[in-house]
Amino acid sequence: MSLAHGRPYLAIPGPSVMPDAVLRAMHRASPNIYEGELVDMAAAMIPDLRHVAQTEGHVAIYISNGHGAWEAALSNVLAEGDKVLVPATGRFGHGWADMAAGLGIEPQIIDFGRKTPLDPVRVAEALEADTGHELKAVLVTHVDTASSVRNDVAAVRRALDDLGHPALLMVDCIASLACDEFRMDAWGADVMVAGSQKGLMVPPGLSFVFFNDRAAERRAAMKRVSRYWDWTPRANPEFFYQYFGGTAPAHHLYGLRAALDIIRAEGMEAIWKRHATLARAIWAAADVWGSDGPLSMNVEDPSLRSHAVTALRVGAPYGAELRKWTDTAAGLTLGIGLGMSEPDDPMGTGFFRIGHMGHVNAHMVLGALGVIEAGLHAVGIPHGRGGVAAAAEVIGSAV
Repeated sequence: MSLAHGRPYLAIPGPSVMPDAVLRAMHRASPNIYEGELVDMAAAMIPDLRHVAQTEGHVAIYISNGHGAWEAALSNVLAEGDKVLVPATGRFGHGWADMAAGLGIEPQIIDFGRKTPLDPVRVAEALEADTGHELKAVLVTHVDTASSVRNDVAAVRRALDDLGHPALLMVDCIASLACDEFRMDAWGADVMVAGSQKGLMVPPGLSFVFFNDRAAERRAAMKRVSRYWDWTPRANPEFFYQYFGGTAPAHHLYGLRAALDIIRAEGMEAIWKRHATLARAIWAAADVWGSDGPLSMNVEDPSLRSHAVTALRVGAPYGAELRKWTDTAAGLTLGIGLGMSEPDDPMGTGFFRIGHMGHVNAHMVLGALGVIEAGLHAVGIPHGRGGVAAAAEVIGSAV
């Protein structure tokens, strides 16, 4: 017998759960892409996107996933032979560095492992050693989706400013935007990249590059930028098609409009607070489960964890077995242990991840935790009892 019949719950760290309003907005015939409603709607979304990023800067929209945003951001401000500093935590800092290498840019990686955030002191030491200012940018991942590590973006800006180093601060907010607190202008980011499929609650397919005037000046000094990745016409279009480098992704835009309306109605401060509360509930459950068994959270210090995703270790092969049980027996899909391989577990089967980003509320989180707790019992994984009750207490005390 399976208890998975009914509406499934995709509790992975992206693509995230899509609101019914987003699905309804996208379920429509193709519109006129030359004039009228779609054209007016796209222009009106730019201020709302700025609001989500907490910036007065520029926005470029791409038809791509987050990897496309990585390449777009790099292509506009860095040339072949340029050097960048990459303080990597988890998996995705290495991914952005590899994207840079593919463009002929030379990444200097400081590897902080998979359990700890970047150390601003070590970043400052690397910048101070760069006396010739050969490093043209620092690439920071705000939240690493694989490890759930959250990095201090503002601390990197302070290091740059204290040293008077001219490198651009470029930030990957693909996992964190509209989930974890992020303030682009106040924290001094010059460039920020994001995707549609996580906190913005829209299917994969749109990505965004936000940039300030300083980054725009760097773009203006570039010898060349590919026609497709060039953010100048996208951020300052003379014609509608230039927003997207061609045909508009009309249905994604309708979905994004609905998502931005939801975000505006709740408010950024409330969104950040909701994600923080639900994250604490998940952590409370995990603490109880781990009190009498092998389960542990990947990031030990709660202040260094993302509010959008939680990576957990339960030991090989329990992670894969638990994920299989929650999916097939109860309709809950958990994230794989992405990039979390260990010497005795090369495929990362001892890890799983809970995505709690975007359109997520208390009953969804409590339901997911109840299924996980049932799965721990069903699979035979030793664990402390009462994890869901601990989570319920966090939520009950917060509202």
